[in-house]
Amino acid sequence: MAKSSNEKGSILLTDYADGIADTDVLDQQDISPILQGLYGEVGGIMSTAKKHIREKTAYPGYKRAAEEEFGDTLWYLAALCRRLGFPLEEVFSEAVGTERFTMQSAASDMFEGALAHVAIPTSIGAVDATLFDLGRSAASLLEPTPDRSKIVVFAKHYLDALYAAKLAFSDVARSNMLKARGAFLDPDPEDLVDFDAEFEKDEQLPREFSIRINERSSGKSYLQWNGVFIGAPLTDNISDLDGYRFHDVFHLAYAAILHWSPVVRALIKHKRKSKPSYDENQDGGRAIVVEEGLTAWLFSKAKELEYFEGHDRVSLGILKTVNEFVAGYEVSQCPLKLWERAILDGYKVFRQIKAAQGGWIVGNRAERTICYKPLEERN
Repeated sequence: MAKSSNEKGSILLTDYADGIADTDVLDQQDISPILQGLYGEVGGIMSTAKKHIREKTAYPGYKRAAEEEFGDTLWYLAALCRRLGFPLEEVFSEAVGTERFTMQSAASDMFEGALAHVAIPTSIGAVDATLFDLGRSAASLLEPTPDRSKIVVFAKHYLDALYAAKLAFSDVARSNMLKARGAFLDPDPEDLVDFDAEFEKDEQLPREFSIRINERSSGKSYLQWNGVFIGAPLTDNISDLDGYRFHDVFHLAYAAILHWSPVVRALIKHKRKSKPSYDENQDGGRAIVVEEGLTAWLFSKAKELEYFEGHDRVSLGILKTVNEFVAGYEVSQCPLKLWERAILDGYKVFRQIKAAQGGWIVGNRAERTICYKPLEERN
């Protein structure tokens, strides 16, 4: 992954372009999906940026949403330039009339002299005009091979709209690079955080575990760890029986693959009480509710997708919502690709447990894996 020369200051567009290149898994010879994607993201910018300017604090999360829309648009613009052989830095340099374009992080002097030509919109009408310019320039690119001059015009209108939304380009680019790499590239194990590293064993999630889950004639499922029943017996709690009584599989998948699960910590009494801030903020009741809510929401989506059977990907929309659920908790440091693995592997075990009405859930935190074994087998 390319690094910028100054992690807290400016970032070269060449660094951004290099950093996201590996995330572009689309057909390198076909620009149609890229143009369609770029046009769609511009629509998102127009909607979100207007809310940003008009509603301000009445639009919760507007800054994050606007940064994401602008970031996704930048990704598609970079992908388009890559296919056409136009260096992204040169396109933006031509757009602002400078020899070398960098993205400044400070909001107060967002683009310094490089964007001196941009007039800050002072009215809703001026903002509207900026957004309409962006939309029109995006529409002009919808042709078999857009020429460089039209791409440069689009880049200029993109910067105008970004400035109108009062966002820092460096923030947009860094956030998008992190999101794209986290969503599309397998993480380096050395870059992943072990949230238990500084705690004693009795406050850690188990490094390896085999947990027995089975359904009795009552229709309730039971969990056993080291021969001891843990948690309460579960039913589906719905008239349309769907197997949710086995949903502890998902909490165990989070524990094994993400190294996170306030629910599992509570079940086995391994909360990190030696550090009150962790005990309250990361392992407490609210964190448990967040995990349970996230799991129930994911299950509702999974039902529509046959519990992810035959799927090798989780949609970016679902993963982004997952990220919103866990914002503010330590697990938000996990890349989306790791969440994808936890979801897909967890649902694979769930489908096996559901079909057999029980089994062993075997997890290994060192390898970040979870698997199924039939009830008659022991690890």
